[in-house]
Amino acid sequence: MKRLMDIMGATVGLAVTAPLWPFIALAIKLDQKGPALVKLDRVSSGRTIKVYKFRSMTDGAHQLKPQLKHLNERTDGSFFKIKNDPRLTQTGRLLRKFRLDELPQLINVLKGELSLVGPRPHEPEEVIFYPHPHKHLIVAKAGVTGLSQVNGASSLPFLRELELDSHYVKNQSLLLDVKILGKTLWIMFFDPTGV
Repeated sequence: MKRLMDIMGATVGLAVTAPLWPFIALAIKLDQKGPALVKLDRVSSGRTIKVYKFRSMTDGAHQLKPQLKHLNERTDGSFFKIKNDPRLTQTGRLLRKFRLDELPQLINVLKGELSLVGPRPHEPEEVIFYPHPHKHLIVAKAGVTGLSQVNGASSLPFLRELELDSHYVKNQSLLLDVKILGKTLWIMFFDPTGV
């Protein structure tokens, strides 16, 4: 049933948002040179996958990460976060505010690499530092949205994010998925702060 909901939800989501894609791509291209769509390494179901996203940062932003390490505001774990990240483009800030940069992940859902709802997908170099009680998250199928994403997202402390995702994995149900999807839509349209 969860897979069926993923397929139906992703299909509807792609159909509804498809008219926006050319305009988003054009805005990205006009803002700064580089591809409109990027593929980022993330871990889901125990393996590294390529997650599709609209580019919200300067081209080659990942290579700049070591140079910006001293600006990382996440000092409580392995995650990387800069509130006013200098790599973000003007268009990228707007896309991220309304989570439009994540729309291409619906393709990953159709491919079976992600679920609509699941633990937040993180980079391979981040998940290796998960503490033992949360190692099971590495083999869980990650989601486009999830319990941690609708309860603070990257503003959450390291362990609190993992606790929420672990709670979801251990207590997942279609009803919980529907609630999380509903809250995700509410945040997208009425509360871009995501809290």
